[in-house]
Amino acid sequence: MKDQKPLTSFRVLVVDDERMYAQALAREINRRGLVCDTAFTAGQALEKVQNETYHAILLDHRLPDDDGIRLIPRLLARQPQASVIVMTAYDSIPSAIQAIRQGAEDYKVKETSLEPLVNAVLEVVERHRIHATQERWDEHRAGGLLGTSRAIARVREQLEKVANQRDTTVLITGESGAGKEVASRYLHDLSVKGASPFVAVDCAALPATLIESILFGHEKGAFTGADRMQPGAFEEARDGTIFLDEVGDMDLALQARLLRVLERRVFQRVGSVREHPVKARIVAATNRDLSEAVKAGHFRFDLYQRLSVFPVHLPPLRERREDILVLARHFIAFYSAKMNVQIKPLSREMEHYLTSYDYPGNVRELKNIIERAVILADAGVIEPRHLPERMLNQYSASSPDPILHDHIAFVPGVDTLETMEVKMIRNALRQAGGVKSEAARLLGISRFQLMRRMEKYGIADQD
Repeated sequence: MKDQKPLTSFRVLVVDDERMYAQALAREINRRGLVCDTAFTAGQALEKVQNETYHAILLDHRLPDDDGIRLIPRLLARQPQASVIVMTAYDSIPSAIQAIRQGAEDYKVKETSLEPLVNAVLEVVERHRIHATQERWDEHRAGGLLGTSRAIARVREQLEKVANQRDTTVLITGESGAGKEVASRYLHDLSVKGASPFVAVDCAALPATLIESILFGHEKGAFTGADRMQPGAFEEARDGTIFLDEVGDMDLALQARLLRVLERRVFQRVGSVREHPVKARIVAATNRDLSEAVKAGHFRFDLYQRLSVFPVHLPPLRERREDILVLARHFIAFYSAKMNVQIKPLSREMEHYLTSYDYPGNVRELKNIIERAVILADAGVIEPRHLPERMLNQYSASSPDPILHDHIAFVPGVDTLETMEVKMIRNALRQAGGVKSEAARLLGISRFQLMRRMEKYGIADQD
């Protein structure tokens, strides 16, 4: 996997038409050891993000040639790793809500002191520092693909097999939070060499009037406000990967245009007939059942066929429960290092809580639950009271210990310690659906110990 850029290359962009203010803010940021550029119009900002990589963008709400909030999706489409902080001279709750919805991380009112804005940038720096030092753990990229289950192993195998077939379109399906973007980034890292870009476009988050320009770019004069040529995501992905998230939410007109791109491997900017070759790998993802969308007339059958040349399905976490504790321990290690705290190993009771929950939000929900628990843990011990109420409610409705859910009868004069052990092993295997690693966890022994006991007592897998 590629390493993150060192923090000495951390770059900030200040976009503000008040030149003196922008330059003063840039000087303060430069004094903190960061590289800071300035742009005084929306056009200049778009030109900057085309040529440089930025980790933080301080964006003024009102610009002479565009509205700053409307500019956010276009900036993020080109710089998905950037944190956008909107600046304004006037505090407005509706504007703040609109900015956040468009993808901004924060909304700051300009003050006499530049310190609040500088501190906001330093917080972004700290997040990137954590990512840089912990990237080898793959918390954001491969975290969701960790596990020992056959289901997730098959996903990894599929991605590894298709990695070198760069012209093959890959469709990743799965519920929200299952790790579709994680899988696409894993595929990207397997596929490319060097610093080829990974460009993600959220097809559900952008209005239909904007997404065509975001994907394919536009020529000067193509529409009102298009005062310069602007490349799109397909162009910016170059020889890397373009990730079309929630492709099932595209409208039918855009689906037709995407189909032509997939069929001919060329695209046209809005307002132009000139064709440009597609060099990037195309990965699409959706949490919808596209076959049902086709039947309902909401998705083109020919596009569905083109997208699903190589389908990869990410199973929900509830269908690979043996991976829950692997992921939980991984996230505990990550967040304890990030927060500089020591967390003790999970108790058996906590393991039961974690593995008995259904996780409608999948890996993303588990990650958030662990982050919260690490914050709340007293003396480094994560306890049930640190879990969300929804988990406690579901757990209380089931047996606190799956092994004891079914009564194991003891017959005096007949049963011995060995016969009771056989009953417990068979019961655990039944509770775990035949998954030995899960049955071993329920019994509080290792998988190797379970296998030895099964061999000793002649317990077959189908028992």
